[in-house]
Amino acid sequence: MNDLNQLIQSALDEVENSEDIKVLEKVRVKLLGKAGVITQELKNLSKYSEEDRKNFGKQLNIAKVKLQESIESKKAAFENKELESKLSKEFTDCTLPTRDNTNSISKVHPVSQTINEIVSILGNMGLVFQEGPDVEDDFNNFTALNIPKNHPAREMHDTFYLKNSHKNEKLVLRTHTSPVQIRTLKRNKFPIRIFAPGRTYRCDSDMTHTPMFHQVEGLVVDENIKFSHLKWFVEEFCRVFFKNSELKLRFRPSYFPFTEPSAEVDINCEIKSGKIFLGKGTKWMEILGCGMVHPNVFKLCEINNAPNLSGFAFGMGIERLAMLKYGMPDLREFYEGNLDWLRHYGFSPFDTTDLNWR
Repeated sequence: MNDLNQLIQSALDEVENSEDIKVLEKVRVKLLGKAGVITQELKNLSKYSEEDRKNFGKQLNIAKVKLQESIESKKAAFENKELESKLSKEFTDCTLPTRDNTNSISKVHPVSQTINEIVSILGNMGLVFQEGPDVEDDFNNFTALNIPKNHPAREMHDTFYLKNSHKNEKLVLRTHTSPVQIRTLKRNKFPIRIFAPGRTYRCDSDMTHTPMFHQVEGLVVDENIKFSHLKWFVEEFCRVFFKNSELKLRFRPSYFPFTEPSAEVDINCEIKSGKIFLGKGTKWMEILGCGMVHPNVFKLCEINNAPNLSGFAFGMGIERLAMLKYGMPDLREFYEGNLDWLRHYGFSPFDTTDLNWR
């Protein structure tokens, strides 16, 4: 028994005198490993009588537990000491003044700046700001816009569909901000003069497309609204936004399921050395889509008994407007988080737009 007590005390001393975690691991293996001292003593219990085996076995198991606890405690102490050492080296005094770095001046992202400009112009032209959810149901995003069941826009490779618990209802990340128009029409409160900027989503990615982008759409509905109203409105907006009274616009007949007649609008430009100069030259650049609200859209929104009611709608990509106005060649750079790019193309926080119309 004295030999056993001496063995246990010697083992505990070795643990306590370990200089670091590597030495401690060697001590653990020496004492408790497969060929360790305590492990061997447990294996040798079969040599003793039943009475001695019972007493020695109890003492050895107590010693084993005690050693394990001592080793774990010592290991935790080493780990805490190592952590404190690392933290002391990595310490940053938060009370120190900031470094004088002119590159850290904040800049407003071109998308935010362009949205503010559009909001200011359309607001001053008499439209009311409206918002809607990014997650829409199939009816508001497709059906109510007279988009047929077999239209390519409904395919999985073009649209982000969401899993949901409603078997008869498909949820999507909206592919345009047109659902805001539908939600407004369904209220049946006229006249309507709204615009809706916001995020939209499509399965697309290249120099001129990203999976998430921003759009702004407008809707005007009242009695006896004509295409001439739409034409004037779009021309006025473009000339104010691009700050060019000489800007020429071309309305090309087109097709959209939700408008009839429909048109795509181009602005004249000149391209030199890879740069686009708007309002000059004889080339044309597509800028937006528009048209008169399709009668089927009114029917699907349950607008009946209003023979004189008509309206126009338009939609445009905000990133595209920013690229054309400020000469940004690649849409993907908008969302790469490149601070050098933002310092180059960003705007001063003091360069604010007029939002007094609100």
